[in-house]
Amino acid sequence: MKKALAFAAVIMLVLLGAAGAAWVAAGRGAGPAIDILQPVTLLGAAGQLDVAVETPGGRLAALDVTLVQNGRETPLFSLASPGAARVLQEAPERLRLTRGLGKKDVPDLTPGAGRIVVRAARLALFGLRRLESVAARDIQVRLEPPRVTVVSTHHYVNHGGAEFVVYRVTPPEAAAGVLVGDVEFPGYPASGVHVDGLSLTDPSLKVAFFALLFDQDLETPIHVFARDEAGNEVKAALESRAFPKPFGRSRIEVDDRFLKRVVPEILSHAPELGPPGGDLVAAYLAINGELRRKNADQIAELAAKTSPEMLWRGAFQQLGNSQVQSRFADHRTYFYRGQEIDQQVHLGFDLAVTANVPVRAANRGTVLYADYLGIYGNTVILDHGMGVQSLYAHLSSIGVKPGDTVDQGQEIGRSGQTGLASGDHLHFTMLVGGRMVSPVEWWDPHWIEDRIVRKLRESGNQVLSSPQRYR
Repeated sequence: MKKALAFAAVIMLVLLGAAGAAWVAAGRGAGPAIDILQPVTLLGAAGQLDVAVETPGGRLAALDVTLVQNGRETPLFSLASPGAARVLQEAPERLRLTRGLGKKDVPDLTPGAGRIVVRAARLALFGLRRLESVAARDIQVRLEPPRVTVVSTHHYVNHGGAEFVVYRVTPPEAAAGVLVGDVEFPGYPASGVHVDGLSLTDPSLKVAFFALLFDQDLETPIHVFARDEAGNEVKAALESRAFPKPFGRSRIEVDDRFLKRVVPEILSHAPELGPPGGDLVAAYLAINGELRRKNADQIAELAAKTSPEMLWRGAFQQLGNSQVQSRFADHRTYFYRGQEIDQQVHLGFDLAVTANVPVRAANRGTVLYADYLGIYGNTVILDHGMGVQSLYAHLSSIGVKPGDTVDQGQEIGRSGQTGLASGDHLHFTMLVGGRMVSPVEWWDPHWIEDRIVRKLRESGNQVLSSPQRYR
């Protein structure tokens, strides 16, 4: 009996010791992990608070966020009273909160230094222990937006076509460009334009190419914008006039011979659409729709690699002695065995001469892409700077590589019928900010002079000695 009591006492002491150790360990445990996602370093007039809190092994008991400025503390959030904040339980042990942090959300916000302070607590050891943690971030508050003023005049844009604007931004380092509806076209320092006799060295002077896309309304609003690092943005309406352009419609007959020629080749380059040998019509529809959209996204991404310098000189050149087989924004309806199977819009010019003719660079530029590109087959894309690019598709062979600099008229490949081509021809289009636009304007020296060179001349401090000479 005595031995049993002694053994029980030992067990009790061990349990008490373990409980005490657990109590001490719980008391020394870490509080919630706090991650201040936004703001990072700068806070603007339309800022955002974004905080994530993790409480592994415990329940979140408290969460408070405060803004400290000029010795004054402004409460931003309390778990006990969330207010207008959006609270999301992303996982059982992870909570995310967001709320507006601009001047309209926090009227006491003032320009200058500030600090975001986050305090959180979790319960541990069956709720008997409260473990706390604090995180803070120093920020700078900027509430004054940049300023933007349009300098150039007479902005006339054709539906599906491009235009050019010269404007002034202060401070010069603010990001700026043109908004056409919700499509953003970035601007570039005017110093990147080198024209004989003209000096545009003012760092606040910017230029931008933009477009009214074929699928946008003629009344789409167009603005010049400027946005600083803190997210403050200002817009200025761009006085402009849009002109309608007729877009064609055509009927495309798809037969088995065409499908057997083009579908397996394209699928061999796009395994994500499935292996060759299946239903040719179904595969063709996936190519003409899904792959077409994917290719458009790939092409648009190349806009980010454009040079900030204007690389081209004068008007662009059309493929020599070519006949136009199809025009820009031609709405195509596809038929198979008399039944309509698809509709797409053709965003380029199909130019034909004879088979396997030399395809030459329409203007000076740098090769961005030279490879197979889905529906376009063997493709070359040239960058001409400031978001302007040209695309040459369906080539039988490619004679350049990425990074090459080419001059106007230099051979870059040979015409062919790779990709979704029904015969030997060149598919050519122009790109502005990664968006396809009509090439017709770029082939016209009068358009180049009036829409671009004139505006640069009027914005500069000298007179052009030769409007068509670019360095």
